[in-house]
Amino acid sequence: MAKKQRKQQGGTPATVALTAAGTAFTVHAYEHDPASPSYGEEAAEALGVAPERVFKTLVADVDGELTVAVVPVAGQLDLKALATAVGGKRAAMADPAAAERTTGYVRGGISPLGQRKQLRTVLDASASAHPTICVSAGRRGLEVELAPADLASLTGAVLAPIGRA
Repeated sequence: MAKKQRKQQGGTPATVALTAAGTAFTVHAYEHDPASPSYGEEAAEALGVAPERVFKTLVADVDGELTVAVVPVAGQLDLKALATAVGGKRAAMADPAAAERTTGYVRGGISPLGQRKQLRTVLDASASAHPTICVSAGRRGLEVELAPADLASLTGAVLAPIGRA
């Protein structure tokens, strides 16, 4: 019963990890529209947060190793910059099934936090321009707001300019 109640209150592996680490964060829920073409832009609009402060979590394959890229929803991931940031040569978007299986989250709800297997993570350098940013809390319709430095610390992320407009 307690487990079910926690899930109803928004408990996900991401929020559990944040709570366990003693990190300050705020959960924001919104009604997800399955027909929405962009999960991240939908979140920014629904929450009334500037798209530059809402970051999407993408999983890429860099030289055969799955790598997480966290970039603003207002832009795109620069795969070449991602490869460079982790000392790789080539990057391509990961197979969605492999990303879901490895992280434990569904596409559109992948969080950089609380993954089944913590992947190497790169956070776009633009995050440091904001006191807080929003990332997926582990399911569609749920975002978590936290300081970029806390996100980087908890995920072991490298900060690098990997986003493009």
